[in-house]
Amino acid sequence: MADGRNPRRRLPRNFRDRVDMLNNLNDNEVKVKYRLSRQQIIDLHDLTEDDIKPRTMRSHAIQAMTKVVDAINQRVNNIKFPTTQADLASIKQKFYQVARMSNCIGAVDGTLIPIIAPRVREDIYMCRKGYHAINVQAVVTPDMRFTDVVAQWPGSTHDNTIFENCGLKAWVEENNVGWLIDYAGYALKPYMLTPKARINIIIIRPTTQQENAFNLAKSRTRMVVERAFGLLKSRFRCLHKTGGFLQITPEKAAKVFVVCAKLHNMCIDDAVVFDGQVHVAPDNAPPYIGALDPNAQRDRRAIIARF
Repeated sequence: MADGRNPRRRLPRNFRDRVDMLNNLNDNEVKVKYRLSRQQIIDLHDLTEDDIKPRTMRSHAIQAMTKVVDAINQRVNNIKFPTTQADLASIKQKFYQVARMSNCIGAVDGTLIPIIAPRVREDIYMCRKGYHAINVQAVVTPDMRFTDVVAQWPGSTHDNTIFENCGLKAWVEENNVGWLIDYAGYALKPYMLTPKARINIIIIRPTTQQENAFNLAKSRTRMVVERAFGLLKSRFRCLHKTGGFLQITPEKAAKVFVVCAKLHNMCIDDAVVFDGQVHVAPDNAPPYIGALDPNAQRDRRAIIARF
């Protein structure tokens, strides 16, 4: 050059060889590191490969996590509430074997998923435990399999409010196929069985041996949903406070939860055992205070009389 400086030379780009981590780990190490079996990971790759691979050679701004989450949500459809007589009968039998509670079709509860403070309407995401979260409702079977998930509500929302505005409520109300088992945070309905513990704003404890036996059996039956949340959050630690807070928007956090629930169901179906479970405290909302359905009270008294 005229000024005597050397022209800038472009250095050749060096690309590292991609390492196939699955081939460098044994089956147990794969499960510990990725929470899934080797075959499940291969199956997921084959199922979502076309959705994840770049369309062109140009760079793009879509994050890898977003593409993977969207692909799994689109391709994996294993969260389905039982609607056939055969499926409902099978679930009722499994629930009955837990604690002799008859006509149960699912255990329902809500759980809090910690997230970073949103930029919009931060106040409504502050949950009762003092951190930002989304409140997710789920229904599970006795084998801890998710059959219904509602992931769209801010952390300050009461569990009963979520249920009153979900599609499942309309379906069980119309079809009268059995009981959903819950805790005291929900309203007693002809399809929602709550413990014998309260009337309106007056707290009333069980007074008879039958009432105590009923509450114990019901508690043992609904514990499956708390165990399911515990296993889910232990397997996918990003959903639990010990794994930090999800550094994404509430909408993306909801999608992540649904994907984790679908992967959880895959593990239940394929009997993939997870040994690293940690204690996860239940996220039960304050008790529901309000009017109780007279027909539901009558039905609950009939159930209590059987104990």
